[in-house]
Amino acid sequence: MQLVIAEKPSVAKSITEVLGATDRKDGYFEGSGYLVSWCIGHLIELAQPESYGEQWKKWTYDSLPVKPEQWQYEIKKDTKEQYDVLYELLHDSRVETVVCATDAGREGELIFRLVYEKAGCSKPMKRLWISSMEESAIREGFENLKPGSDYDHLYHSALCRQEADWLVGINGTRLFTVLYGGKVLKVGRVQTPTLAMLVERESKIMNFKKEQYFMAHILCGGVDAATERIDSKTDADNISGACLNGQALVTSVVKEEKAVAPPKLYDLTTLQRDANRLFGFTAKQTLEYTQSLYEKKLVTYPRTDSQFLSDDMENTAENVIKAIFDTMTFVPQVMFNPDIKRLLNSKKVTDHHAIIPTVEIALTDLKALPETERKILSLIANRLLCATGEKHLYETVKAELTCGGYVFQTSGKSVLKNGWKDFEEAFKKSFKAVEEKETEEKKLPELSEGMTFDGVQTKVSEHYTTPPKHYTEDSLLSAMERAGSEDMDDDVERKGLGTPATRADIIEKLVKDGFVKREKKQMIPTEDGMKLITVLPDVVKSPKLTADWENALTLVAKGEMEREDFMADIVEMVEELIHTYHEVSDEHKKMFAQEQITLGKCPNCGGDVVKGKFGAYCKNKCGMNVSRIMGVALSDEQVTTLLAGKKILLKGLTSKAGKKYDAYIIPTGTEEYHYTKDGEEKSGVQFKFAMEFPKRTYGKGKKK
Repeated sequence: MQLVIAEKPSVAKSITEVLGATDRKDGYFEGSGYLVSWCIGHLIELAQPESYGEQWKKWTYDSLPVKPEQWQYEIKKDTKEQYDVLYELLHDSRVETVVCATDAGREGELIFRLVYEKAGCSKPMKRLWISSMEESAIREGFENLKPGSDYDHLYHSALCRQEADWLVGINGTRLFTVLYGGKVLKVGRVQTPTLAMLVERESKIMNFKKEQYFMAHILCGGVDAATERIDSKTDADNISGACLNGQALVTSVVKEEKAVAPPKLYDLTTLQRDANRLFGFTAKQTLEYTQSLYEKKLVTYPRTDSQFLSDDMENTAENVIKAIFDTMTFVPQVMFNPDIKRLLNSKKVTDHHAIIPTVEIALTDLKALPETERKILSLIANRLLCATGEKHLYETVKAELTCGGYVFQTSGKSVLKNGWKDFEEAFKKSFKAVEEKETEEKKLPELSEGMTFDGVQTKVSEHYTTPPKHYTEDSLLSAMERAGSEDMDDDVERKGLGTPATRADIIEKLVKDGFVKREKKQMIPTEDGMKLITVLPDVVKSPKLTADWENALTLVAKGEMEREDFMADIVEMVEELIHTYHEVSDEHKKMFAQEQITLGKCPNCGGDVVKGKFGAYCKNKCGMNVSRIMGVALSDEQVTTLLAGKKILLKGLTSKAGKKYDAYIIPTGTEEYHYTKDGEEKSGVQFKFAMEFPKRTYGKGKKK
């Protein structure tokens, strides 16, 4: 019997339908010689530093670096029940072979292998590697299962990614939080260089000095021609005055035919960029919607960095295009002879080919899909049509005119053949897609050298230089993808920060940690984000270094670099970081200090009682507990009232008999307390109080 382990319940369900394992059990399916179960994302995670020893329980400089000799793993508490199911199945005597059917990528490999290793399983392992959840793809995948050992290098790459992120994140975060105090300063292998790019752009915008300039125009024969930039309005007015009612001569006309090649198919990053630009979806939302479509068998595997199809997919693409024309309402009904061969290049397909719809769209009620998913599916379908369409052809015209001894320029553009843009324009119109409009050049009237125009009219236009634009998720994803690439050779396997699969989560972490905020489509670093990048050294915020690591991870996955060599570089960097940065000035320590809110005076020592992360406390640390009474956590308002000597109402107290009741707490002074918990002596000072009980109220008709 074979045990098949998928990444999610929905994927396992699709596999069971193909294999005939339809008998539902607790946490798995059974039938036709198969057991089919699932993970729920990562069931196993790296242990926290304190698990390795007492020395790493507290955040201190002297305890750094946190560097485990042997990595330890923990079963995630919220999904332990499913891990227990998998443990029993992996040790089931009926199981002869285990099939890894998690998502076919680096993280999918890690999710399965950690469960397999943690469970101590040694049964033969096979790998299902597919790019679509269609029945035919699953069936073909099971007919061509690969030995699990073929993916050992991919697993090693995944371990390197996980351990490197842990080492850089834990040590960097502890180091700079300890040095600067106050707010937790989160440092990450990928998120910190990403934040650095946002901060660099913000600095350029903040330091930008607007400059005014002018242009003199002549208007004649339906043409508006202008000078280059003129810094003085007086000079522009003089040129305008000199040309008014004069004669203009066309001295040069240059026509050029140009072509815009069809776009490539979508990989995840380009899909996320377009979805953000056209629909305002975040990168994370786009990944979630596409993953859902994948699990519904409507699109191929989303976490891909390829924009091509493999050489054997010509018929597949042909059938999908036919299905798009049959089912999608936005498609213009035009004569279409798709150039599919342009999309085929197996050499540029690594783990997975580009994202395209599947023929299942012809058998599905697309109107029943959520609107968000329908937009993404249509976007992917439209890209396949655009990618196989004809070139967009246009003609540009650049002309120079002279008047009054001055040179004026104008340009125009006219479309000769719309080509693939027929599909793009129909799609945008159908979905009312919103994007920033570029200034369109209009068609010029027919001009030729030697033409003259009399009675020239003039004007002067006023302009200002513009600062760089804030990043949107579209432009940030592009910057992450290209980061460091200018310093790398063209033949480098992978460039940029993170992978298509991880970039969305990196952006979300920066927002969640309070270092970046979203303002409409713009991504703007917060004050803390700006300060953090100011104090961090280049080694942890360099896009080039992180891009180098990402490329090295790819080499590990291909077996061209040893895992130990990669990790040695990471450890060396972390140790050097800690050795170099060991103290900061008192002034710098105040940069991230949190403004403390004073709630009142301590009744024990007279010190200030302030609001803390885990409740109110006395700044003099006299032992006074002002955050709880009778085990109940107090709100800031209740603490303030008690410190002022006034009574508060506590609701939901529990009597020794287990009954709930409410009571007024009236402070009458302080008293010491002592008790033992888990063999440890506890002592301190607490409120001494009297209790009053609210008067009971009675409804109409009830006896008092």
